[in-house]
Amino acid sequence: MATFKMYNQSAQEVGEIELADAVFGADIKPHLHWEIVKMQRANARAGTHSTKTRAEVRGSTKKIYRQKGTGNARHGARKSPIFVGGGVAHGPRPRDYSYTVPKKVRAAALRSAISTRATGGDLIVIDQFNFDAPKTKAAAQLLSALDASKALIVVPSEDSAVHKSFRNLVGAKYIRAEGVNVYDVLKYDKLVVTADAARALEQRLA
Repeated sequence: MATFKMYNQSAQEVGEIELADAVFGADIKPHLHWEIVKMQRANARAGTHSTKTRAEVRGSTKKIYRQKGTGNARHGARKSPIFVGGGVAHGPRPRDYSYTVPKKVRAAALRSAISTRATGGDLIVIDQFNFDAPKTKAAAQLLSALDASKALIVVPSEDSAVHKSFRNLVGAKYIRAEGVNVYDVLKYDKLVVTADAARALEQRLA
């Protein structure tokens, strides 16, 4: 079990918490990070890019001039790809870029990413968030005190007040424990989790 300092909402140290090595002290495997981030970015692509072939370009198919006697090349229609305004040869077409990676590989990559933050001193554990109402200023002050201006905020379940407190901060992202993923963990410099969220991650990944 790895031991981490635990802070309150005022950024004061209030104790320690032990977290499972299987999740917060796992072997770090950068090649899995690359594989999963590549998958996530591919799955996020819309794939709606499209160009028109010569069959789809609107216009006449009439032969533009007679076959012989003009001194020009033997062209058949203005919609040919060699003309400006004509179709595009071998251009991009709508397609699905998504693919999957085995569940065990995804879980191993997430454990590795979380462990990267934990072993690098970039994991911050908060006992709990207590926002009676959305308070962006208080959220900003907390992150500033924790030296976590660019942070992924992880909570165990949806909390509207906490969500609204962090959503307007440019460098912060709010996410539930069930939605934690490799791309977000690696994108943000700090991983700020509540104690309950840390337990939820243990239960999900251990």
